[in-house]
Amino acid sequence: MLQDVLQEIEQRDRFVLTSHARPDGDAIGSALACCQVLRAMGKKADVVLHDGVPRIYRALPFADQVLQADRVLGNYEAAIILECDSIHRTRLEGLENRFLISIDHHVSGRPFADVNWIDPQAVATGEMVFRLAREAGTPFSPEIATCLYTALMTDTGSFMFQGTNEHTFALARELVLAGADPSHCARSIYFAHSVAKMRLLGEALRNLNTEGHVGWTWVTQEQMERCDAREEDCEGLVNYVLSIGEVEVAAFFRELPDGRFRVSLRSKGKLNVAHVAEGFGGGGHECASGCSVEGPLVQAANQVLDRIRRGASVQ
Repeated sequence: MLQDVLQEIEQRDRFVLTSHARPDGDAIGSALACCQVLRAMGKKADVVLHDGVPRIYRALPFADQVLQADRVLGNYEAAIILECDSIHRTRLEGLENRFLISIDHHVSGRPFADVNWIDPQAVATGEMVFRLAREAGTPFSPEIATCLYTALMTDTGSFMFQGTNEHTFALARELVLAGADPSHCARSIYFAHSVAKMRLLGEALRNLNTEGHVGWTWVTQEQMERCDAREEDCEGLVNYVLSIGEVEVAAFFRELPDGRFRVSLRSKGKLNVAHVAEGFGGGGHECASGCSVEGPLVQAANQVLDRIRRGASVQ
């Protein structure tokens, strides 16, 4: 499928790139790097994201060039959608009648586009962009390497998630040799949180619950407003639950303004949380997935936790 993607790129000149709403490190890093790869190929390319670039990723090269919008406008000949399993999840209008190219590595990836390159063996979509650039013969600038290293680092949980192997570190090595600074990338992501996020973490930890090998917590819309927190401040809070020694599966419930709950799921490897998320119309990785469920909180938590209990193989 890589050759199919390259063939379609070579036949066109103007591209818009995007990813899912509430973009994470792989979405941002992959989109920024892929945009520069296309430009190095002589193409015109722009990155458009519904929610823009989260605070902790704004120091990345080219992040200031990202367009935040609700609709894609312009005479783009194709749209490249990275790390996303549908047009709907981009929350962008104006993609429906365009030629679509999907590049995704999720196990739950769906072939919704005109050309679909889905590789669950890749540890990050950033790895696939790396292979695309190599096949296209474009040079790896330090800036592109930094974006791809950030994608790799964040989507592997700082090289801790299941699936991280010698190939992952070989790719990381190549990106460092190309100019990525590992310590700088880590500082920008893990040591640049807002005060609001720290206050929200306190609220979440006060709501912490554990039952055997399962842990969960939540924040309400009222708590979000009291902490002056943004949606992006919720990223990573579920990992604090997973960090508990006996917890094998963690869930974080965030109340949305409409009363539904966004659920982040994490696993240490004994339960495939992608299967849990897919049961509610979501998806993701075996060890990191997400979905949305209807409220109120007790109903939302009971539905997700019951599915976790039924599917858990943890001892």
